[in-house]
Amino acid sequence: MDNNQNKIPITKEGLEGIKKEYGELVNTKRLEAVQRVAETRTIGDLTEDNEHIQAKQNLAFIDGKISELGEVINNAQIINQKDGGSDKVNLGCKVTVEFNGKNQSFHLVGEWEADPASMRISHKSPLGQSLLGRQVGDKIEVEAPAGKIIYTIKGIN
Repeated sequence: MDNNQNKIPITKEGLEGIKKEYGELVNTKRLEAVQRVAETRTIGDLTEDNEHIQAKQNLAFIDGKISELGEVINNAQIINQKDGGSDKVNLGCKVTVEFNGKNQSFHLVGEWEADPASMRISHKSPLGQSLLGRQVGDKIEVEAPAGKIIYTIKGIN
């Protein structure tokens, strides 16, 4: 079995953000949630105590998130953004494309960092998959809800 199969591609900055969130969950939010469960346990009949049920659900959610983020941290594979170079699109690259006469730039990142509103697209998205390995001047066709969109790669950083 290939060890890279479980690796999660992420930029150094993205991993730092996940570690920060993990630390806040473990060191602050989980402790607050445990305290809240203990406080609500003392309030009357537990079978009917909505606050206690909500406190336990919140703790379970936080524990799930801690587990999920721990998995990302343990399996993180830092994207070497210099690997993108300027000849082929790779993870970590910033790609400028033209479509409908307008230029738009995207940062190609791993799934955990994707944020389309910030122009950070996942390498597993339809556009991200179409861009990988391509070069300046290449035209790619992407299926979108509104129909096919043709992009021309103008620059790779």
